[in-house]
Amino acid sequence: MSEESEPTDGLPAYAERVLEVAELIPAGRVLTYGDVAEWLEEGGPRQVGRVMALYGGAVPWWRVVRADGALLPGHELRALGHYQEESTPLREASRASEGHLPRLDMKRARWDGQAGAEAHK
Repeated sequence: MSEESEPTDGLPAYAERVLEVAELIPAGRVLTYGDVAEWLEEGGPRQVGRVMALYGGAVPWWRVVRADGALLPGHELRALGHYQEESTPLREASRASEGHLPRLDMKRARWDGQAGAEAHK
């Protein structure tokens, strides 16, 4: 195992980097799983999703989302509470949507990575 892939405190190095990006996302904004992978220039949406599923509980997990704006299955109400608290832009639920839950308004909620990006470099 190379030094780069050695976990420092029980987490794989890639997981640490994903979680660091999640912590940079400002309240009321989101990045998709693919956005995080692109930011890191490593992995892809599935790898980021796996990291968030396994290790994301200690970071603002609700700010790393599906590209379609659907709320995280099984965690919809918890996520919705965070979105409402942070004034994250949402789209009204259609009558046909399951559970009549809103979706994220991705055009307005997606973070451009500018504020706080300097800390990443």
